[in-house]
Amino acid sequence: MDKKSFFSVRYDLITRDKVIPYDLYVNSSSLANKQKFVRIYPRGDELTRDDLERFKKKYIQLYVSEDQRKLYMRSLVDSETVEDVDTVSFIKDSAIQYLHNVFDPKKEFSTDLLYETIEGCKDAVENMIDVLDDYSIEGLRGLIGNLSSHDFYTYDHSINVSMYCIKILRVLKPNATRSELVHAGLGGLLHDLGKIKVPTEILNKPDGLSDDEYNVIKTHPDLGINLLKDDPEMKQLEDLDLRIIGRVVHEHHENWDGKGYPNGLKGKEIHIFARICAIADFFDAITTKRSYAKVMPISEALGVMEKTVNKKIDEKIFKIFAAHIGYSKVKTTKELKMADDFDPCMPYSEFPLEEVKEMFEGEDFGKIRMIDDKGKRKK
Repeated sequence: MDKKSFFSVRYDLITRDKVIPYDLYVNSSSLANKQKFVRIYPRGDELTRDDLERFKKKYIQLYVSEDQRKLYMRSLVDSETVEDVDTVSFIKDSAIQYLHNVFDPKKEFSTDLLYETIEGCKDAVENMIDVLDDYSIEGLRGLIGNLSSHDFYTYDHSINVSMYCIKILRVLKPNATRSELVHAGLGGLLHDLGKIKVPTEILNKPDGLSDDEYNVIKTHPDLGINLLKDDPEMKQLEDLDLRIIGRVVHEHHENWDGKGYPNGLKGKEIHIFARICAIADFFDAITTKRSYAKVMPISEALGVMEKTVNKKIDEKIFKIFAAHIGYSKVKTTKELKMADDFDPCMPYSEFPLEEVKEMFEGEDFGKIRMIDDKGKRKK
């Protein structure tokens, strides 16, 4: 990231009455199209409420340098006064900044840029783990509902999937190590990495794809793993095994029954983090509100997902996941299932739902014979 750039911070989200771990700046330029940042408070000094009130009267906005984003993010996580929704919103915005590094078509892609992005995403995931530690899956669902959304579906969706992956793994394995949680969360965050190479007009098309366009979308798992393999030695970042993350990137569209893509893996041939990601991917796609699509009620969403167990998704993981989602089971007039070609990666304006046929539709049960009060059949 450009170390000469800055981001604005809210006054109520600045460390107070304790030592601040970052420097505070103001834009001293009076020209609208010019910025000149000047440090007004140094990291390592204690910042009081009086100091903040004085700044608030004097300066409209305070800033922190991008190269101290990690320090500011950690201060929010460690704060006892900042609301979780504000902390998660900042972590989410930071993750978007990191993802935008590699998704921005104006930037020339390089392996160094990718690894810089992965390192930033790892910091976001690490902080997310700490914030979500006391949350249930149901609690996370409520938190996600309170977060703002952005124009690029891939960003919001990937961050939500990452959070669900962390919580699903925690439920499946309560004693999961921090490393396992980081790899699951980072796999979820980067699962659509290959979309860097997919045209934006296809990614953001909510009105249905042609067969050719869908075939382009289906290349993204291969494109993603190839990006990670650009370094022949699969360069290992500190405390990260990119081979594990690569498997999530490459296998999250493999189906339990072997009919997924790109390699037709089946059952436990698919990495467990990829199987977790597939459920998180599916659930968020159909339950998180988008500007262009209605979401499904939770009971209906789980019913639709349940019809894909042992086909698309792992039954055991799904049952445990569903047991940790709070909802009221409502009997609907129609039994619905998702079309076989449903892809949670796509921002549908309308989900491809199909009505399930009656179990005995078309069966001839013959005439019903009535029985009289003497036990004899009436003609």
